Amino acid sequence: MDIEYLLMLQRFRESINEALTPFMEQISLFAVTYLIMIPVFLYWVIDKRKGLYTLVSYYLCCGINAVVKLTACVYRPWIRDARVLPAGDAISTATGYSFPSGHSATAGPIYGGLAVVSWSKRKLVSSLFVLLLLITGFSRNYLGVHAPQDVAVGLLEGVAALLAAMKLFSYLEKHPEKENLFLILSFVFGWIGIAYITFKPYPMDYVDGTLLVDPQKMMNDGYGDICLLIAFPVARFIEKTWIRFEPAGLKSPRALVGAVGLVPLYLMINYLKDPLDELMGSHWGHFTKTFIIVLYCVALWPLVIRLFGKKAEASSEK
Repeated sequence: MDIEYLLMLQRFRESINEALTPFMEQISLFAVTYLIMIPVFLYWVIDKRKGLYTLVSYYLCCGINAVVKLTACVYRPWIRDARVLPAGDAISTATGYSFPSGHSATAGPIYGGLAVVSWSKRKLVSSLFVLLLLITGFSRNYLGVHAPQDVAVGLLEGVAALLAAMKLFSYLEKHPEKENLFLILSFVFGWIGIAYITFKPYPMDYVDGTLLVDPQKMMNDGYGDICLLIAFPVARFIEKTWIRFEPAGLKSPRALVGAVGLVPLYLMINYLKDPLDELMGSHWGHFTKTFIIVLYCVALWPLVIRLFGKKAEASSEK
């Protein structure tokens, strides 16, 4: 039935001459490339706790999704049924295993987290985030790169991560002294995850002498995603122990510092992977890229924001 659903969408795409395909491709691309900038800016400038909540949900979901995906090792729809023809260049960009959808597991906790933290004061904005979340999940089916169950489970992972982070934040409000314990647990679980995906067996199915999915390539993304569970505890410990910045709000000059900080983040997202992969190999290159970006977002640029704030306060006192 899942394949029939994808074939129905495929026939619809063909009937409208792929008119919606570029839009769906951009929705998908934005979710896994630039969407992270929104909660980062929220964390830096507007509301530290709300931004942190969304980021923690995202890091948790992506780390767990990588373990699930590299355990299930489910092939893409067009491998399971040759009638499925992905739209555009999706067949070259959506490589590897299919279940659960990584795009859904990214969009779920970020769009979902932003919807949660916006709901009390900005219900229209919150509703827009929910709509974008649903469109992102649907885009993966529309493009023919994921079965509906791939998307559904990815979204469920996002919901589970949001609920787990909500419970965790509520608990830590009452027991802040326990935070380091959870940071250590995340760090340890991350390294266990890295060891697991490195040494577990993978299917090695060939068609006409060609390996259907190269597990070594799949491990690249796994290293990058599971690193989120390792990098965040380090960055969070540094920030809460020595930096302890506070967002100044959109009307403060420090809001501009936050906006400027998105430029290096954009450059790192787009240009850091290739040189690191070449220097360290694809597994550890992906890992190191993630580590640098998380450290930058959670601790390093907040340090710049705090130092700028101190300088602005000193200038105002003169």
